[in-house]
Amino acid sequence: MAEVITMPRLSDTMTEGKVAKWHKKVGDKVKEGDILAEIETDKAVQDFESEIEGTLLYIGVEEGGAAAVDFVLAIIGNEGEDISGLTGGAAAPAASASEEKKEEPKAETTSAPEQTSAEVPAGVEVITMPRLSDTMTEGKVAKWHKNVGDTVKEGDLLAEIETDKAVQDFESEFNGVLLKQGVEEGGAAPVDSVLAIIGPEGTDVSAVGAAKPATQSPEKPAEQKTEAKAEEKAAPAVSSSSSDRVAISPLAKKIAQEKGVDIHSVQGSGENGRIVKKDIENYQPSAKPAASAPAASPAAQVALSFVQGEDTETPNSQVRNIIAKRLAESKFSAPHYYLMVEINMDKAIEARKEINSLPDTKISFNDMIIKATAIALRKHPQVNSSWAGDKIIHRGNINVGVAVAIPDGLVVPVLKNTDQMSYTQISAAVKDMAGRAKSKGLKANEMEGSTFSISNLGMFGIETFTSIINQPNSAILSVGAIIEKPIVKNGQIVVGNIMKLSLACDHRVVDGATGAQFLQTLKTYLESPLTLLL
Repeated sequence: MAEVITMPRLSDTMTEGKVAKWHKKVGDKVKEGDILAEIETDKAVQDFESEIEGTLLYIGVEEGGAAAVDFVLAIIGNEGEDISGLTGGAAAPAASASEEKKEEPKAETTSAPEQTSAEVPAGVEVITMPRLSDTMTEGKVAKWHKNVGDTVKEGDLLAEIETDKAVQDFESEFNGVLLKQGVEEGGAAPVDSVLAIIGPEGTDVSAVGAAKPATQSPEKPAEQKTEAKAEEKAAPAVSSSSSDRVAISPLAKKIAQEKGVDIHSVQGSGENGRIVKKDIENYQPSAKPAASAPAASPAAQVALSFVQGEDTETPNSQVRNIIAKRLAESKFSAPHYYLMVEINMDKAIEARKEINSLPDTKISFNDMIIKATAIALRKHPQVNSSWAGDKIIHRGNINVGVAVAIPDGLVVPVLKNTDQMSYTQISAAVKDMAGRAKSKGLKANEMEGSTFSISNLGMFGIETFTSIINQPNSAILSVGAIIEKPIVKNGQIVVGNIMKLSLACDHRVVDGATGAQFLQTLKTYLESPLTLLL
């Protein structure tokens, strides 16, 4: 009999999983213990083994796809077995959704031409409120430059539109008579609503009041959007009455910069001699450069040599999405405060040299900090606690989480019972887990149960920084680089090796005095390593 395998819950916080890779295909034989797939959780990628023998009859989640915990992941049974009753519930919604998606575009494409031909008379152009910035949702007509009944030429100023960022001139791209103003002067309207209607004089446009952007001709919207983007990036429009500047529209100025055209040599055909788009497009340079050309040529050369960058996108991994969610929750739910202290690492440096001189022994400063932190937590159990709403949980074990950077973001492997580990045990465990973290080989239980966390950016030369608490911990230690700097010792200025530590605390659990006492103890252990043996 066929068995349904659902998306497993591989960690306490997992709500959905992503299939990173299938190791079996439909029709393959599966034995107990065979790896079915690699499942990416909110913490790591883990191998998922089969507990059933049989033939893989159905795959419920495609490779690279995600599904909620307990969703049908696969079905294993006897070869040729009918499983329609097991897959129907999961497959039907997807099929109906795809059918709806297919039917929806058909309905739109068939009805749009009828609406256009029925509502918009021949020769009439509907101008909608343009989107003049990426964040603009509505525009306000600051001033109309044309009234109903006025003749409008291409390039004429129709109105001044106030966006969420600035007031910009809006030009007409059509010739005709202004038949209707869709927005009163001083009024506002959403983007893509009717702004104005231009067409032959005397045309009845009373039925076009509810016209939509789809009723415009195919070429015009693309041009209008191009103009809107160009106007957003270009400098504010220049008034035609200015005596020390060339009267030119923002779009024309943008095109002139891209083509390297000297705007001083262009004759404007717009209102009051204003240079518009078609003047730049139709411009033919004369045989002899204009007198002002030398002044404009450097700017033209810069524009010509400029290489436009291209935006790219990277889809978030499951790990990245969960990191973003958890850190945001921690930052905005836990009242963080920060304590900083300087540590003189001279004696720690000497102690490390002596330890590493022993056969088969090599520890890092990070290993020493982890050990000292664990012993300090034993003396200050309040820092090794968690907030639980109506109570504070004092953790019995000291489990230090060590932040490790991976391509997808950040993971925190946990050293269980750190206070009972030796330097060499800590060093070996950190190297092992950090290596497996970068190759996505960590198990979920190796990243759970931390009671305190450490983040070290000292190897990157960062002197001091603050971290976001890794919930449900109540504190996290940020470790900076060891820097040589002058210090006062026995009344003399000498060179010392200084390291800065920053402790981020959840004020609901750790009071300021408690956090300060913890740092004081940690400072003593690092500045006098022999005290760790007491």
